Amino acid sequence: MKKLERLRLSVRQLDEPRSLASAFSKEEEPMNELILVVDDEPKIVKLARDYLEQGGFRVVTAADGMAALAVARRERPDLVVLDLKLPGKDGLDVCRTLRRDSDVPIIMLTARVEETDRLIGLELGADDYITKPFSPRELVARVRAVLRRVQGSVRQPGLILVADLEIDLNGRRVTRKGESITLTRSEFNLLVTLAQHPGQAFTREQLLTRLYDVAYDGFARSIDAHIKNLRQKLEVDPTEPRYVLTVFGVGYKFSDGVGA
Repeated sequence: MKKLERLRLSVRQLDEPRSLASAFSKEEEPMNELILVVDDEPKIVKLARDYLEQGGFRVVTAADGMAALAVARRERPDLVVLDLKLPGKDGLDVCRTLRRDSDVPIIMLTARVEETDRLIGLELGADDYITKPFSPRELVARVRAVLRRVQGSVRQPGLILVADLEIDLNGRRVTRKGESITLTRSEFNLLVTLAQHPGQAFTREQLLTRLYDVAYDGFARSIDAHIKNLRQKLEVDPTEPRYVLTVFGVGYKFSDGVGA
């Protein structure tokens, strides 16, 4: 009941122009990117659209999975806000298809409480998630943060070389023994964060803070999903990693080359 009451309160904000107008600082620069909002609940779609448009974004919408894929192919959005629980083709299937066809950033929107659904979404390549009921101001902040990461996440020039692994920061490419390795945006950013500080142990919370540059109230174990994927792609034997190492009781670190 409390969640439903919070959602109703959020929806009522639509009828309060003063609240909507004051939700954004005058110093925030409009970004004008196109956002695709996918949800089968009209009130949530209206809430998200109104706040995103007030924040300077253009918005298109879809109410089911097949329509979402059609709109994405036609409009080529800069970011997708995707509900996991959709009629017909569900959000996880949509996420899988979008990630196979493009590198568009994806923020999952879910009312589900199980970690499994969120972990699967992150493993499929989603960039972030928000749990319903959500603050529309937080949604706008998350959208801005993900777009900032996409547009300028890696500025340090050069290469990182460890054993037979090469990370090209400028080209955002990773190779092992000259063979290209395909990573999602989140996987690449996480790898760079670790690789730029070889030997330094990071907690999951620290990695979340660096990966998601807004206050993140999600569960820290979501980092494990990205680490699992990185190891499967980078390591000859993921059960005996040479690059991304576990620091028991702490978190993870990148190999400093000792013993590699």
